[in-house]
Amino acid sequence: MRRLFLVEICWSFGVMIVCSFVLHLCNILWLNHRRLRRKLSEQGITGPPPRLFHGNIAEMRSIATRCEPEPLPRGRVSHDWAHSIFPYLHHWALRYGSLYMYSTRQKLNLYMNRPDLVKFLNLHKPLDLDKPSTIVKTPNPLFGKGIMRVTGQNWTSQRKLIAPQFFLDKVKGMMDLMVDSAMTMIEKWESMILQSNGTVADMYITEDLNSLSANVIARACFGSSYSEGKQIFAKLRTLQHALAKPDRLFGFHNLRFLPSKANRNLWRIGEEVDLLILKMVRARQEENRKALKPEKDLLQMILESADVDGAMNEKACDSFVVDSCKNIYFAGHETTATTISWSLMLLAVHPEWQDRIRAEILEFCGVRLCHRGSLDFDTLRKLKVLTMVIHETLRLYCPGIILVKETMTDIKLGEINVPKGVILWTSIPALHRDPENWGPDANEFKPERFKNGVSEACKHPQAYVPFGYGSRLCLGQTFAMMEMKIVLALVLSRFSFALSPEYRHSPVFRMVLVPEHGMRLVVRKI
Repeated sequence: MRRLFLVEICWSFGVMIVCSFVLHLCNILWLNHRRLRRKLSEQGITGPPPRLFHGNIAEMRSIATRCEPEPLPRGRVSHDWAHSIFPYLHHWALRYGSLYMYSTRQKLNLYMNRPDLVKFLNLHKPLDLDKPSTIVKTPNPLFGKGIMRVTGQNWTSQRKLIAPQFFLDKVKGMMDLMVDSAMTMIEKWESMILQSNGTVADMYITEDLNSLSANVIARACFGSSYSEGKQIFAKLRTLQHALAKPDRLFGFHNLRFLPSKANRNLWRIGEEVDLLILKMVRARQEENRKALKPEKDLLQMILESADVDGAMNEKACDSFVVDSCKNIYFAGHETTATTISWSLMLLAVHPEWQDRIRAEILEFCGVRLCHRGSLDFDTLRKLKVLTMVIHETLRLYCPGIILVKETMTDIKLGEINVPKGVILWTSIPALHRDPENWGPDANEFKPERFKNGVSEACKHPQAYVPFGYGSRLCLGQTFAMMEMKIVLALVLSRFSFALSPEYRHSPVFRMVLVPEHGMRLVVRKI
C-alpha cells in the first residue's frame, strides 16, 4: 500500500513538472511575442489582433478563400493584379496602411511597403538583416544549403565564389552563346510559322523561352546544354510549383517534416535531381582528370572550392556542389525567361512600342540583326528604348513577388525602431504600384517614365527593387539584363507580336511570377 502511494506521488510530481515546463515554454513564447508587439505599438504601429498560439493564420486563410480573383475574359489584360497574390497582405494594407504588424504563430511580422522606409533597408549590413530563421531551418529540396537560403559566413563564402563569374567582363564573353541560343529558338519559330500558313502563327512561347534561358545558363555556367540538363530543369520546375504555396512561405502549418504522401514525393524528386546533378559533376571530374587545362566555368570554380582546406568529407563536398548547382539552375533561367515573356505580352498590347524598338535597332544596328551573328556590347548599350521597356516590365511584372528579412539585432528604419526577432515583409508588386511614388498612372504601361534612368523614374528610386536590395542584390543582374536585351532585340527584329484571342491573363506565384496558363501570342514574321 505504501509502495503504491509512493508511485502515485512520483507520477503526480512528474505530471506537475511536465505541465510546468509546457506552461513555462508557452509563457516564454507568448511573453516574447507580446513584448515585440508592445515595442511596435508604442510607435503607433497597429494591425489585426492575434489569437493565442496561432496568431492571424486563421484569418489569413479565411481572407484567401474569400478573395479568389474573378478570371478575366480571354484576350483581355489588366495590370492591377497585385491584390490577387497574398490577398491578406493587401486586405490589411487597406485597413491599417502600408505599415502594420501581424502574427504567424509565435513569429511577429512587420509589413512595410512605405518607399521612404524601404530605402533604409539598403543601409544595413547582412548580419543586421538576413533570411528568416523559420525559412533557413526548414528542409528545402529545391535549394538545399545553396546561396539563396544560407545566412552568415556561409552566405558570404558562396557569394565570393559565385559573384565574380557574373562580373561585366565575364558576361561580355557570354554574348555569343546568348545570341546562338536565341537564333536556335528563332529558327524554330520561323519553321512553325512556315508550317502554319507562311506568315503568322498563334503559339505558346513559354516553353521555348524557358528552354532558351536554361540553355544559356547551362552553357555559360556548366559547359553543358539544355538538352543534356533537360531532366534536371523539368524536375526542378516540379519542385518549384509544389513548394510555391503560401502555406509553406508563411508557415500556415508545421507538417513539412512528416512523411505524408506529398512530402515523400517532394523528397523523392529532390533526390532524383541530386543524382542527376551529381552525374553531371562526376562527368566533369572525369574530364578534368584527362584534360591538361580544365575549363574555368562556374562549375569548375565550385568544384575547386568545395574542399579547399580538406575539412569536409566526400558526402559533404558532393552536397555543397549539388546545392550550389541547383540554386544557379533555378535563379539563372526561369526569372529571365518569364520577364522576356511578360515583355512580349506588353509589347503585343502596345504595338507602337514594338515599332519604336525596331526603329532604334535599325538606327544603331542597321541590317546586322537580320543575319546570324553577335551583338557587340557598345551597340547594346545604345538601345535606350528597349531598356526602358525592360525596366517597365520589371516594374509591372517583376519575377520576385515578396522580399522577406528578419532583424538579427535591433535596427532603425527611418523613425521606426524595429526590435530583434521581427520578420519584415515587402510586397514588390504593391511597392512598384504605389501612386504616391509613381504617380496616378502607376498601373499603366508607360516605359517613358524610365527615359532618364531609374533615378528619375519616381520620387523614391530606392523603392524600385526588381533585383532585390542591399547586400542580397541579385548576383546575376548584369547577366539577366544583357540576355533580355539580346533576345528581345533579335526577336523583335524578325517578328511582330499581337495578343492571341485565346490568351488568358492570370499572373500567379510559382516561386516567381508566371502566366498561369502560359503565354500565348500571335507571332507574325516580318
